[in-house]
Amino acid sequence: MGTQIKKVSEIPGPKSKEILARRAAALPSGLGKSTEVVVEKAEGALVWDVDGNQLIDFAGGIGMVNLGHRPQVVVDAIKDQLEKYIHTGALVTTFEPYLDFAEMLNGITPGDFPKKTLLACSGSEAVENAISTAKYYTKRPAVICFEGAYHGRTMLTLSLTSKYGLFKRGFGTFAPDIYRFLSPNLYRKPANMTDDEYIDYCIERFDQNLISHVDPSAVAAIIIEPVQGEGGFIPVPKRFLEKIRKVCDEHGIVFIADEVQSGAGRTGKFLAIEHSGVIPDIVTMAKSIGSGMPISATTGRAEIMDAPHLGGVGGTYSGSPLAVVAAHATVKEINTPEFLAKATHVGDIIVSRLTAMSKKFEVIGDVRGLGAMLVVEFVKDRTTKEPDMDFAMAVIKKCVSNGLILIRAGLYTNCIRFLPPIVITAEQLNEGMDVIENAIAAVLAERK
Repeated sequence: MGTQIKKVSEIPGPKSKEILARRAAALPSGLGKSTEVVVEKAEGALVWDVDGNQLIDFAGGIGMVNLGHRPQVVVDAIKDQLEKYIHTGALVTTFEPYLDFAEMLNGITPGDFPKKTLLACSGSEAVENAISTAKYYTKRPAVICFEGAYHGRTMLTLSLTSKYGLFKRGFGTFAPDIYRFLSPNLYRKPANMTDDEYIDYCIERFDQNLISHVDPSAVAAIIIEPVQGEGGFIPVPKRFLEKIRKVCDEHGIVFIADEVQSGAGRTGKFLAIEHSGVIPDIVTMAKSIGSGMPISATTGRAEIMDAPHLGGVGGTYSGSPLAVVAAHATVKEINTPEFLAKATHVGDIIVSRLTAMSKKFEVIGDVRGLGAMLVVEFVKDRTTKEPDMDFAMAVIKKCVSNGLILIRAGLYTNCIRFLPPIVITAEQLNEGMDVIENAIAAVLAERK
């Protein structure tokens, strides 16, 4: 055992249990929690609970802290801004931090064309702004999204989201004119197809759906995650992204890349879609661009972003000065060759360790992702690929009890996702991977 995890009590300990009881009494039962960790403080890739246990964080606040917990450059930027003003409202006044950050994103997102940026508070709002703007620009009603997608929890973004039982059950009716197409999942392709044949099949289905589901002339936007997040960290093949770009160009459709989870340097490039060379019209960003502060961005072609009438976009909290200075400091650190190389390196270590585990444990069906955005998928049988969600949950519980914070993912909730802060040390990373390997072995032994 390494030295980064330090337990002084069981997890959860007595103080944590008291607070968890208060949570159960005070908060709605529908507000899920992936672990029973009650946080006292956090820094870098470490979290301390209220009982004094020191844990390693592989969940990163669901991909919120690529730059680590409380990076000093971000803390300093927030403190400095606090001494000036907290809120005057971008709908009322103009303040330079908003402009500084917008100009930064306009310059570093893909595409050699004029861009503009609209800020908001959450990933869902960023997607809402992108869709609404695309509809306004095209004067069309329909939106194409994909199976396995996750885009948020507002009415429109929940309508775009898959995984009905977890996210959508009981919350209908949903937004109209949304059409869900097949997205390639190479792990679950038909056994008789090669990868290329399966991608060809998905492209053929795409074309068929443009006849049977919706005519392109009615489509305002096609939105896709370059790496599906909640769907199970499934990278979208380059040829499929190129197909979307081609259809959008041919029919005047707005191509939206949802980079809320896959962006901010997580995959070894600032945005995951950069790996493909495909250039979207609009990009949505959130999560780690603000190091945990509530901020999101919708950045796109200037002529599209300028389409809504004066006063048609914005919000009271959107572009909060505190969040904006945090995001500017964060992205400045993230969008460097050194940080992006570190993300790739972290991912390489995780893949190497998980690949070695897959040779030992038949319950591991797949290891996949891009850069440091990775999952391990558990199955009951490697041939049938029947999902084993109970095994994934058992491993997570055992890991958390031993000081490693993890969360699940995947359409079947049978995957464990890896979103550690990119600033994690090699010692912390390998100790965390040791905990996972030991947990898998222990759960398997308990099953016998």
